Amino acid sequence: MNKNLLSCIALFLFCFSALLKSQTYQLVGNPVVTTGWDIVPSASVSGDFIQLTANQTGQVGGIKLNAPINLKYCDKWRVEFDFRIDGTGTPAYGNGDGFAFWYLNNPPASYTSGGGLGIPANSNGLMVGFDIFNNSTEGQMSKIHVLYGTNNTAGSNIEFNNTPGSTYHTPDLIATQPFVGATYKHVEVLGEVSATNPNNWVIQIKLDNVTVVNQTFAPSGGAMGMTTGYFGFSASTGAASARHSIKNVKIYTEKIPILQSTINQSTCPNPSTGLGTVNLTSFNNQFVANPANYTFTYYVQGNPTPIANPTNFQYNANTTINVFVKDNSGLLCDNPDGKIQLTLGAFTATNVTLSTCNDNYATTATFNLTLAAVSSTPGATKKYYKTLADLTAGTNEITNPTAYVSAPGKVYVKVTTPQGCTGNAEITLIFLPLPTATDASLQSCFIEEIGMTGSFNLTSANVSNDLGITKIYYSTLDNALNNTNPIANPAVYVSPSTIVYVKITGTNACYVIRKITLSVIPPTRSSVLKDKIICIEDRTTLDAGPGFASYEWSTGATTQSITGVSVGTYWVRLKTGNCFTLQTVRVRAAGNPVISSLDIKNNTITVNVSGGTPAYQYSLNGTTWQNSNVFTGLPRGENKIYVKDSYNCLPIEVQVTVPNILNAITPNGDNVNDVIDYTALAYKKNLIFIVYDRYGNKKFEADKIRNYKWDGTSGNKKLPTGTYWYTISWNENDKNNTKTVYNGWVLLKNRE
Repeated sequence: MNKNLLSCIALFLFCFSALLKSQTYQLVGNPVVTTGWDIVPSASVSGDFIQLTANQTGQVGGIKLNAPINLKYCDKWRVEFDFRIDGTGTPAYGNGDGFAFWYLNNPPASYTSGGGLGIPANSNGLMVGFDIFNNSTEGQMSKIHVLYGTNNTAGSNIEFNNTPGSTYHTPDLIATQPFVGATYKHVEVLGEVSATNPNNWVIQIKLDNVTVVNQTFAPSGGAMGMTTGYFGFSASTGAASARHSIKNVKIYTEKIPILQSTINQSTCPNPSTGLGTVNLTSFNNQFVANPANYTFTYYVQGNPTPIANPTNFQYNANTTINVFVKDNSGLLCDNPDGKIQLTLGAFTATNVTLSTCNDNYATTATFNLTLAAVSSTPGATKKYYKTLADLTAGTNEITNPTAYVSAPGKVYVKVTTPQGCTGNAEITLIFLPLPTATDASLQSCFIEEIGMTGSFNLTSANVSNDLGITKIYYSTLDNALNNTNPIANPAVYVSPSTIVYVKITGTNACYVIRKITLSVIPPTRSSVLKDKIICIEDRTTLDAGPGFASYEWSTGATTQSITGVSVGTYWVRLKTGNCFTLQTVRVRAAGNPVISSLDIKNNTITVNVSGGTPAYQYSLNGTTWQNSNVFTGLPRGENKIYVKDSYNCLPIEVQVTVPNILNAITPNGDNVNDVIDYTALAYKKNLIFIVYDRYGNKKFEADKIRNYKWDGTSGNKKLPTGTYWYTISWNENDKNNTKTVYNGWVLLKNRE
């Protein structure tokens, strides 16, 4: 096996190097996950470790990967695992025999017990044995044996293999680092290509972080040239016994990943030399994304010598170039799988179809002609023309190929390679399919609290049934075209009747804009349900009329009408289709009329009324009614007046006094008709008695101070004999303080 064999073992690494790119194989977990491994009896899973042998004599067991690993291109490696060897052994021999891990070119068909540590005879590869039984002295020991060659010694025991340059045996470590014990020991194996001989490896082995091996190994025997093998562990017991266990095994075998394994390149030959010329390094970024991190070596297939000048490689026949990619950091195995297939021949440009979106049913679209893959030749130049005739003549070149506005059709391109080869190609311009879409309409019941607006779920509008589309909603067409101010919550969009717009984008990123017409269903109110005015003591019927799907009154009734309704405010919820209209109706109390004043003249009373609703009716007894507001021939003293308006509610009433009338006084001191005396009306509120001459001049006013009497004087002087007019006014003792005015005349006879 060459240097790259041990690089795989390095890939056992996990904990030590955080730089490794990926872990490919491991034996970890509780219980240990053995997917991808073959367990060889009597090995078994026991919790978080693999028990290779039980503490019995004559045991052999192992575990190996079930697929071969190619290590040809690995330069560095690292292995980590933990082991434990415990058990009482037999009285005669003590503990035995030990275990090994290995990389062998063929999966073992059988395993060797005893001192062979389970490794089959004549196995080829790398073997590292942890030996606890000295087969020469039959005593206990703790030695590590390393063999990079063929296990061909007696008893298949690498303890006795001393191939020069390919083996190493540590001193007995039993005094300082005994292998046998109850606790696990940690092993790290590291390797690196020898600086003086690339076929050799410098191997370092650490046991519990103490270096016990550090030297160069050369492959020998069947290990020479070996590149592929199987990883595994084995252990055995012979006449002595021990339990051998391993856990926390980490194996890494990752090659540099490449983007593609094969690149095809056709180059036209130089007319004068017949040679094609290509810069092989120009393909590096097609193998890896960051070529500066790698070293590339190029070989003509079948020739082991690297190409000396890959930037100017010339060839005169179809040639396969093998590309070897090496990780500059040395963290990954090299990758030899890259190939460049070079063909020599006339250059041909490829006809292609270029598609783009004609968004929102536009008749033209903007094409980037430079995206048409008419040639993969690096460095080729392209010129674009509207017609083949223009291309042939070299006229009317398209000057804006990255933003060429066109309807579906064809343009033409002339491709020229760096070597001077030319080729023509057609570019067919097509529109990508637009989403299938249509305008839609939505209706919503009006929102009572807001008015003539409704709440619309725009997402329910059936504008398209295409799969994979996205929809964004806008309040204006400009917003939809410019992708500005999208409707934030299209599922609950409150709006009056209007038009909104939806931008529908298909899986190919093409879009169309469609209209959604929003209609708010107006409230449907009862045309017969009106406010009413009734007497405060009455009841009435409210009828919403026929034609509604359902009725719900504020009283709880669900009938078309409700009866026995008193004064108040009511509502009814009327259903039309799926919409409800809340209509309010008021039953008001009729306003009562008010007797504003009473005019009394002799035995006649004129009733003056305000308020209420005319026409008024009048009565003296509350039973017999008249339309006239004048009552005549009334008796002196108390009278009742009743009034009601057109609503015929309970009448209002007022009690009025028709005073006794004295039409002549003779103030001559005989105590007969000497004065006009209205003290009998003194109980009336605001009582005033005023006397006027025939010209309307006020001559006397009798109030409470003058005891409501007149003796025919004015200013303490007797007035001349004559007829005088007087008025008596007061407010009746009712709740309205009805103003009452009595007018009369009196003949004054004064002794001259």
